[in-house]
Parts: sequence; C-alpha cells; structure tokens
Amino acid sequence: MSAVSKDRLRPVKSILVSQPKPAGENSPYVQLAEKYNLKIDFRQFIKVEPVPPKEFRKQKIDILKHTAVIFTSRNAIDHFFAICKDFKIEMPAEMKYFCISDQTAHYLQKYIVIRKRKLFVGQKTAEDLFDYFKKHKSEKYLFPCSDIRKDVIPDYMEKNGIAFTEAIIYHTLAADLSDLADVKYDILAFFSPSGIKSLKVNFPDFVQGKTRIAAFGPTTAKAVRDLDLILDIEAPLPNAPSMTGALELYIKKANNL
Repeated sequence: MSAVSKDRLRPVKSILVSQPKPAGENSPYVQLAEKYNLKIDFRQFIKVEPVPPKEFRKQKIDILKHTAVIFTSRNAIDHFFAICKDFKIEMPAEMKYFCISDQTAHYLQKYIVIRKRKLFVGQKTAEDLFDYFKKHKSEKYLFPCSDIRKDVIPDYMEKNGIAFTEAIIYHTLAADLSDLADVKYDILAFFSPSGIKSLKVNFPDFVQGKTRIAAFGPTTAKAVRDLDLILDIEAPLPNAPSMTGALELYIKKANNL
C-alpha cells in the first residue's frame, strides 16, 4: 500500500472493480465483501474490437513465414485465430507457442492440440519468457497483440537481435461508462493503464476528492500518477500479492479493524 495521509483513511463501504465479474461464489472478492460487509461491483472499463481483415492485410504480415507465436492474453488468442479463419490459414503442427501463463496456455487448447515439446509457458509475466526466447533465438517470432500493449517483449527482442514481428489484431478502446456519472464509490480498482485512460475519456472532468484509487502493477500505478491522481493502494505487495489482499490491508486500517 502506498504511503497515504491519515485524512484519506476514511471507512470503506463500496468498491468498483474495473474488471468483469468473476464466475462462481468462491471469488476472493465475494469473500472480501462478506467478511467486511462491503458493496463490491464490477464493470469492464475497456472493450476490445477485432482488426478487420482489410486492415490486417495492410500490415503485410505473412503468418506462415513465422515459426513461433507469442500469446500474452486470451484476447490475443481469440483474435489471432479469427484472423487465421478469415484468411483460411491452418497452423502447421511444427509451430511453437510461447504463453505468458498456464491459464493462457490452457485456453490455447480451444483452438489447437497442444504438443508439449512445442509449448513454452511462463509463470505470469512477460519476463518469465525471456529464458525461452534466449534458448530459441533462431525462431521467427510473431507477436499478436493490441494497438495498446506493453513494451517489455518488443524491447527484449530488439535488444537481443531476435527475429520478431508485431501483429496488431485487435484494438483496445474505452467502454461507455456514462451510466456511472452520478454513482460514487469509496474505492476504484484498476488493473491496466487502459482502464485509467478509460476513466479519463469517460469523465474528462473527473475530480478524485475522497475517492481512493487502487492500482495493480507498476505501469497502472504510473498511469494513475501521470494524471496527477492520488494512488492510495498499490498492489502487489510482498505480504499481499493480489489486489484483494492489498484492498484488505487498506480496509483493515481505514475501518479501524
């Protein structure tokens, strides 16, 4: 949690999480709400739209000239295989796949039969894949991504002279949040710079006031500060690796528990 002044440690009764509502009753957010008698709502602050085939064609990318594909999200997987379907492209059996996490790798099975010797999986972050890239330096990598993405993978590839093509396959846009104009929450929880951007797009005259802001990850935290907003809760923390953990630490202090 960021160091905050005592005057911002007001009791918390409501939280808006800028993500879709998690499935099931075992969500840590459900447990948090029940434990501290909170109102926790969920709302996706961003939306994604596929790049039309005509727009993708302008990028002049030959997918089958690559020997490996890097996936960092489910959105990337869905939109990549949609492009393949549009262009009647079948992925060869020898293609290698580098996935940012187990969840992403598992989702890939929706589209292809996984062959372990062709699959390389990180723990959670892009940096987890760097050792794999180094060991497989001769591959020709394709990186399907959004028009808004982190620089971590492109910077690494360029720095290490690894053949690499970035393919913009979907756009990340601000969702329409106009119905929230008169709704107030004690805490707004963000997970990406795109979510912060959406707040600004939807509410250009947004005044933070007593609203606390929580951010997950350094790039999200930076986006908050870049807008001269106060970052009250920062995750992950050594003793709270999740957003719900960081929120709970803050709530205990703010609600005098």
